[in-house]
Amino acid sequence: MNDWGLSFSPGALIAPSIDWLNTNLHGLFRAISIVVEALLDAVQNTLTVLPPWGVILAVAVLALVVANWRVALLAVGALGFCWAMGLWTASMQTIALVIVAVAISVLIAFPLGILASRNNRVENALRPVLDVMQTVPPWIYLIPAVIFFSLGRVPALIATVIYGVPPMLRLTTLALKQVPKPFLELGDALGATRSTILWKIEIPAAKPTLLVGLNQCILLSLAMVVLAGLVGAGGLGAEVTRGLTRMEIGVGLRAGLSIVAVALLLDRLSSAALDRQPRRVR
Repeated sequence: MNDWGLSFSPGALIAPSIDWLNTNLHGLFRAISIVVEALLDAVQNTLTVLPPWGVILAVAVLALVVANWRVALLAVGALGFCWAMGLWTASMQTIALVIVAVAISVLIAFPLGILASRNNRVENALRPVLDVMQTVPPWIYLIPAVIFFSLGRVPALIATVIYGVPPMLRLTTLALKQVPKPFLELGDALGATRSTILWKIEIPAAKPTLLVGLNQCILLSLAMVVLAGLVGAGGLGAEVTRGLTRMEIGVGLRAGLSIVAVALLLDRLSSAALDRQPRRVR
């Protein structure tokens, strides 16, 4: 109730629609939950099938191939720190959530970005939606996700996807719009199809900006996954939540530092892919 004695509750207007959706689309929400849980289990089991030292070695080799010895050393230090802190399983849960969330975000944002770069009406229609998505506080996304999917990893992943799509979509649209016109005209002159021009000309030319979008998507997804510990998503976010609610400073500090380590690793790996230049064939 405000100062004039009036009372208005948006929830009272929305509640009937939410009840209708939960009643009539329960099967759809259940199917989505099963698929998401299966994906998360598959990625997490892949990360935990090897002992911690085996995973650290594999990531270090990947970093050495993609980047350089400095990033490989960072990978050993970051993952070794998570292991030493006794948060290996939680760290793998967080990384699994980030991997699946980023993959789904890219699958949604990339085709929409291609469409928006080719159609101004689509771009104009998406712009206010993306503005709202990037303005709303991230924890707000957890509310509808929990309403439809209860507590656990599923609402956390869905909220993370919603939070991670806008930067990837915007930068995909921008990257493809900035491809030099002569490149496209050359493809047309050679008789290339639209799909050939896209995959052979536009995407290679737009690769730097596309990888910046991927980097932003990864970091925002990690931030959201940590926040999703509030809804029972597990991982490092749950450890931070436990440290806050129980005033266990040691638990919260260890989890917070592990999050920093994982963030640095993911950022350096994705940035290395951005800076990597193809080798010239002589």
